Amino acid sequence: MNKTSIYGLTLEKLTAWLMEHGHKKFRAQQVWDWLYRKRVTDFSEMTNVNKECLQLLEDHYVIHTLREHVKQESADGTVKFLFKLQDGNLIETVLMRHKYGLSVCVTTQVGCNIGCSFCASGLLTKSRDLSSGEIVEQIMNVQHHLDQAGEDERVSHIVVMGIGEPFDNFENLIDFLEIMKDQKGLAIGARHITVSTSGLSDKIYEFADLKMQVNLAISLHAPNNELRTRIMKINRAIPIEKLMKAIDYYIEKTNRRITLEYILLRDVNDQRETAQELADLIGDRRRLTYVNLIPYNPVDEHSQYQRSEKESVLAFYDTLKKNGINCVIRQEHGTDIDAACGQLRSKQIKQKQ
Repeated sequence: MNKTSIYGLTLEKLTAWLMEHGHKKFRAQQVWDWLYRKRVTDFSEMTNVNKECLQLLEDHYVIHTLREHVKQESADGTVKFLFKLQDGNLIETVLMRHKYGLSVCVTTQVGCNIGCSFCASGLLTKSRDLSSGEIVEQIMNVQHHLDQAGEDERVSHIVVMGIGEPFDNFENLIDFLEIMKDQKGLAIGARHITVSTSGLSDKIYEFADLKMQVNLAISLHAPNNELRTRIMKINRAIPIEKLMKAIDYYIEKTNRRITLEYILLRDVNDQRETAQELADLIGDRRRLTYVNLIPYNPVDEHSQYQRSEKESVLAFYDTLKKNGINCVIRQEHGTDIDAACGQLRSKQIKQKQ
């Protein structure tokens, strides 16, 4: 039976586990420091931890369960990793360079069941959730990649927007966020972390109640039920009215800004009148709402969708701005490699078939 990743334990859980096995509380802090500050890759490197504790860790946990399968590097500095899990499944993780720092996009599931009609991630249905350790390990593997480069760079931002629906793996997601934010570890600030959901309304309420200070993004992509149902089947179960009610609760509970993600599809959802409809939908929420307009990366299997013309993108943006909506056209990364989320994984799996 495969051992699990030690990265799946929060500091609180690691402390409790070690104490249950007869070790002092300070041992957990020593192990934590070796994992996240010194970033060792083997338990034997933890030189101030006694042999009994190291043997206990060796017997129950491993530090690495992911193996690099493919790595693609873009001219703009973006690096896309395809990692192989212990069970042979493949997941994607992406390192992006911004003026404000280094951001990593992580995956939360093997495949996705949301089934958005434009998305490469949903080409292969979900086979399982990732453990919290497997999500954390994506960050650690990227940080080890940076450490080996010798440039003294560190991951400063995280976006949970890779393959899968994060809120469909809620408990493991929350543990991952706690581990990333821990001030004695990587200490990535909550406001430097963004979680994206396709709109699981019950989990939006639950997330709001946790008051984690982590940014929340909603994959909206259409301002009305007819259009959103056509491109996102989740809208049949959670229509826009229900989603907006959950968003209102989140804003009221946290007083934090929410981001609406909007992929622009040519002649589908990119007309000026659609932009006006989106502005009307946002309405009085505009003070704490931010729209992220996303250029579409075409996917071979979804040939019915094409990238919007530049003129349409600018007209959409202009309409929102004239209505007092805060918005931006997202900067693209890695367009010379498999840019769309899930595209590299899908290609690799098809090559084996």
